[in-house]
Amino acid sequence: MVKTPVEKIKKKVAEKKTTLKAKGVKRVKGEKEEKVKKTEVKEVIEPVVVSVPVEETVSVSKKSEYLFGLGRRKTAIARVRVYKKGEGKVTVNQKEMKIYFPTIDLQGRVLAPIEVVGQTGKLDVAVVVSGGGRVSQAEAVRHGVSRALLLLNPNFKKPLKKAGYLTRDPRQKERKKPGLKRARKAPQWTKR
Repeated sequence: MVKTPVEKIKKKVAEKKTTLKAKGVKRVKGEKEEKVKKTEVKEVIEPVVVSVPVEETVSVSKKSEYLFGLGRRKTAIARVRVYKKGEGKVTVNQKEMKIYFPTIDLQGRVLAPIEVVGQTGKLDVAVVVSGGGRVSQAEAVRHGVSRALLLLNPNFKKPLKKAGYLTRDPRQKERKKPGLKRARKAPQWTKR
């Protein structure tokens, strides 16, 4: 069996480790322990240079070419990859979109930018989304898909901007104030 250069180097490193273990930090002579000199250990360790032949490099597949878009809404963050050559398949957190977003309303929000630019069934979308609830996640995905489509074709900016999909929705939950039940709701007022 022919060994590759990488396997040969791994074998050399393994041999060096065994010689280090054999020498050890302490040697036992009879009943006395004697420390090993540092020069002995230094002689064993040598820098290892790894050279990989051209034949072993991995080629990049066409499927890995994608456009990236980051979408946000409330506390939800969606990292979106839009693949140029696809059949219209959308996966969210490694699940099918119809399983992750069960309602037609949420599915419509996710697919809206693709329909606006007329690319339905031509692109595959893979999303990793975290934080927030389902509605804010769907809107974060919509924002990320819109940004990725803009990288695909700059001419998509006008219809996406007109639909309002490129604007990040800045509305957040207002913080609770002291003395109030919520941000603005006061406790019931009693006269006496």
